[in-house]
Amino acid sequence: MGSGQVTDWQGKNVTVAGLGVSGIPAAKVLHGLGAKITVVNDGDDARARAQAAELEALGITVRLGDGATLPEGTDLIVTAPGWKPDKPLFTAARAAGVPVWGDVELAWRLRGPDAAPWLAVTGTNGKTTTVQMLASILKAAGLRTAAVGNIGVSLLDAVLGEEQYDVLAVELSSYQLHWAPSLRAHSAAVLNLAPDHLDWHGSMEAYAADKGRIYEGNRVACVYNVADKATEDLVREADVEEGCRAIGFTLGTPAPSQLGVVEGVLVDRAFVENRQKNAQELAEVTDVNPPAPHNVANALAAAALARAYGVPPQAVRDGLRAFTPDAHRIAHVADVDGVAYIDDSKATNTHAAEASLAAYESIVWIAGGLAKGAVFEELVTKSAGRLRGVVLIGADRGLIREALARHAPEVPVVDLDRTDTGAMLAAVQEARRLAQPGDTVLLAPACASMDMFVNYNQRGDVFAEAVRELGAGA
Repeated sequence: MGSGQVTDWQGKNVTVAGLGVSGIPAAKVLHGLGAKITVVNDGDDARARAQAAELEALGITVRLGDGATLPEGTDLIVTAPGWKPDKPLFTAARAAGVPVWGDVELAWRLRGPDAAPWLAVTGTNGKTTTVQMLASILKAAGLRTAAVGNIGVSLLDAVLGEEQYDVLAVELSSYQLHWAPSLRAHSAAVLNLAPDHLDWHGSMEAYAADKGRIYEGNRVACVYNVADKATEDLVREADVEEGCRAIGFTLGTPAPSQLGVVEGVLVDRAFVENRQKNAQELAEVTDVNPPAPHNVANALAAAALARAYGVPPQAVRDGLRAFTPDAHRIAHVADVDGVAYIDDSKATNTHAAEASLAAYESIVWIAGGLAKGAVFEELVTKSAGRLRGVVLIGADRGLIREALARHAPEVPVVDLDRTDTGAMLAAVQEARRLAQPGDTVLLAPACASMDMFVNYNQRGDVFAEAVRELGAGA
């Protein structure tokens, strides 16, 4: 099973690792193509047993509670993206010369001969927003498209479904890229690189290398962030097709072969005639929702990929105007007593929180949760001048408290020492006490949510509810 399309799955022994959102569709699709499927799963709980029963009814073998052993005669493993590369199953596969594909690799191999090209996006933060902006721009140009991959439509559905697409906007995580060796995008962007998921990848170098795989074999454009040299380094290291160009995006004035901002206007100096002298206006900064700096950067990256695909300038403006951001991503909840309350519960790491904090002048910051190995020194150092006060909740809040004591000792800090769900109402009340008219109370936790909440969505909902209670009692 080398590179290229695999057309004959009849009788191939495929082991599917994991019963998650990618594993079950992969098992069903390959079973339908005639492969002999064994699903292995670490867990053996009621949910796994129900999922197993559904697959077994189709004639698929499922082994629960044993994700470590390589089934006899396996020709290929298709893994859920979250399974770590150092798992015994993969060690055994390497020893036996068995290839391992992720769901993205599988979708790539199963595309038809006239399949839609992929415009791919990765990065530590901003992936989902950028891909949604890109899909909005492509739609504004009259193209049949969808936001797929880590979000929206599953990639397998997109490549195998009835719907015919002209081009796909694809969000890819570092996990997915790790397991996608033969993926070759039309054009791709790495938005930024900051330490994240290091427990999975093992090192920052390994994490960066997996992100950089998105550029391999690009045909038209490798889009990088001028402000983040690591992304440009990945472009330099990539093996691309002849004629593929490096295209930068910047919040400053763009050089030739870059997109950037001039006097409140997004401009293109990459996909224009005579780029030494000419620039093409694409949209106003105010067409970006919300126009916070990191989101303008997302818009420029989306515009660069769309322009690489040949989209006209007007579609960039129309697509950005039509775009509405996801819930819990810098969402304005309410104004109470002249103070704005902003829900950015989706800021689950320091890099995302830094971008969020940079968007406001005077902030009462609500932070804390599960740190996932993160350190907060740089975040606090960069943001200290904007902080009116800080309210801390969650399991690892002590790490943020220590960073504040070292780098922002003058900022008042309320440590709630709570991890119950009700802590959020108390946090909002404390934030109100610290805030003055014109300030922003910002939930940008810089941490994951699972110590107190089901997920970041629930955390944002509980915050919004607490703010509404304040407003009702105002």
